[in-house]
Amino acid sequence: MSTKSQPLPKDDAAIQAASITVEICDTQGFLQVNADQLALLVRRVLVDEGISSATISLALVDNAVIHQINRQHLGHDWPTDVISFALSGPAEPELAGELVISAEMALATSREIGADPLAELSLYAVHGLLHLCGYDDLTEVDVGTMRARENLALGRLGLTNTFPLAERFRPRSDEREQPAWSG
Repeated sequence: MSTKSQPLPKDDAAIQAASITVEICDTQGFLQVNADQLALLVRRVLVDEGISSATISLALVDNAVIHQINRQHLGHDWPTDVISFALSGPAEPELAGELVISAEMALATSREIGADPLAELSLYAVHGLLHLCGYDDLTEVDVGTMRARENLALGRLGLTNTFPLAERFRPRSDEREQPAWSG
């Protein structure tokens, strides 16, 4: 199913003024996702990051599909939560990118940590968008900045950041076979 989101409510002038196109392709069967709410989340994050012109595509998939993409494009032989593909360069006036998000992983992780699966999926979307906006999470300082931006973005929409819950359940980095976040 491929959808384009409906017009935004008139109550947020900054989002209304932005030229941000969000396309969502939902091929998974694990979570019912409201495309309009997800598109609003994308727009809110981008506007908060100072982006006023963007074209963003979101693919909501299952673990098998994201595993294949992760192996093909990143050389990692495991499913992951979100993969970001920048389709524009840093100097271009419009941000273009694609996020591939595993709804199956969001559901499984949320069950494991006792969180709302849509909050987990929203975290994946925010995390991927922040990567498209130039944030990284390779150093402790970068991780701190990324977590702060995630908290801000999710909090603005009244969503819980599930990352702190998941951290209690994730193995230490020297014990895991795969990274907690790929992006």
